Amino acid sequence: MDQALEVFVAVVDKGNFTRAAEELLMTQPAVSQYIQALERSVGTKLLERTNKYVRLTKAGEIVYHHAKDILDLYTRMNALVDDLMHRASGHLSIGSSYTFGEYMLPHLIAYMRERYPLIRPSITIGNTKEVAEMILRHEADIGIVEGDYQDEKLHIEAFAEDEMVVMVPRDGRYDHLQEVPLSELADETWIVREAGSGTREATERMFSRYHVHPKHIVEFGSTQLIKESVEAGLGVTLLSRWAVRKEIRLGTLHMLVPDGKPVARQFSWITQKTPYHTKAVEIFLELLRQQRGFPKEA
Repeated sequence: MDQALEVFVAVVDKGNFTRAAEELLMTQPAVSQYIQALERSVGTKLLERTNKYVRLTKAGEIVYHHAKDILDLYTRMNALVDDLMHRASGHLSIGSSYTFGEYMLPHLIAYMRERYPLIRPSITIGNTKEVAEMILRHEADIGIVEGDYQDEKLHIEAFAEDEMVVMVPRDGRYDHLQEVPLSELADETWIVREAGSGTREATERMFSRYHVHPKHIVEFGSTQLIKESVEAGLGVTLLSRWAVRKEIRLGTLHMLVPDGKPVARQFSWITQKTPYHTKAVEIFLELLRQQRGFPKEA
């Protein structure tokens, strides 16, 4: 790696030659020499310098932007080579949509940590759209989303099917039923997730499939809040069976299958379009392929 790029980025980030020199454990004259050498290499001035500030020129902005990418790629290259030579370890950043992230991912992480204790996972939960944006911005190594998500800039692969069911209150009206024509629930208040959620997409697809147009719809941004609201008698909802395992087992909510056919959707993982991943990512993907560590359904 050209150390001049590292020095240049440090000067810009610190806004000062002295602070950059301290961070890089160099003398200030050495930092100045690296900057001058880089400017000679590209053939133009990259920084406007005074006693009070360091400011990028237009050419400097271009070099800074690409230098950051080059340094990131260099760091990633070293991590991949290190992975090849050593046991799986290091940071694993995961973005996940709510259903998988809150009800399945904890079991998978526990399984992975037991077998690969040197891998350090961090998890961010968001809706499907938010998770995809995290991958696009390189803020996570891998994302897990619900439904039929498409994006040509990302690698997307389905790995498991999710069964979704209608959940209703235990108020006596539906307790004797296991199946129900969806049209009979058209007058109920439907509690749905926010736009951009895979669960919301599945709900709207179900309405369209059965030509049902509910008169009353309430939108909440939390699956737990939706479950509590249904239990309180506020309305009915469509949720993944993974999300309501405890409520079904405890009998606090009643499950109905719409028109005798559960609504099916896919869980998919998304990554950058690259053939190279860290060993930690490869291990996590293999666990998803084999669906090891998942809890058994109720």
